Amino acid sequence: MPNLRLTLIVSVVLLISTSAAAVNATVDPLRFFVGRTEGSGRVNVIFHKGYGTHSIGIGRIESDGSLLLVQQIFDDGKPPYQRRWRVRQAGPGHYIGAMSEAVGPVTIDKVGERYRFRFGMDGHLRVEQWLTPLAGGRLARSSASIRKFGMTVATTEGSLRRV
Repeated sequence: MPNLRLTLIVSVVLLISTSAAAVNATVDPLRFFVGRTEGSGRVNVIFHKGYGTHSIGIGRIESDGSLLLVQQIFDDGKPPYQRRWRVRQAGPGHYIGAMSEAVGPVTIDKVGERYRFRFGMDGHLRVEQWLTPLAGGRLARSSASIRKFGMTVATTEGSLRRV
C-alpha cells in the first residue's frame, strides 16, 4: 500500500505541473486555465517502473476572483480519478491555494520567468515543482521532485497545453 500511495502522489505532482504550467508575462496565470487544458508526462518513482500520465482540466474564475480547476487524471494502468484546485492571487507574483491531494496550502511563486510550486502530501512528502512557460503562452514544460526525509523518491517531467 505505501508504494501505491507514493505512485499516486507522484502522479499528482506531475499533473499539478501540467495544470499550472502554461503561464508567461503576457498571460494571467489564473485565467489561462479558464476553459480546457490538457497535460501529459512521465512519472519516475525509485524502485518502480515509470509510467505515463494524462490530464484534462476544465477551469473557471469564481465570483471572488479565485480559479476553480477540476481535472480528470488518467495514469497508465490505473482507474481515472478527479482532482480539484482552488487558487487565488495573494500578492504580486505570489499565489496560494488548495488542491485535493495536498496537505496544507499550495504556494506558488513567480521566480524570474518560471513558477515554483511547494506543498506537502501524506506520508511526510514535500513537493517542489518548476514550471517553465514556452513562447506564445499556450505550452509549458514542468519538472518536479518529491522528497521524503530529504531524499528524492520521485521525479516528473511533463507539458501542458491550452486547448
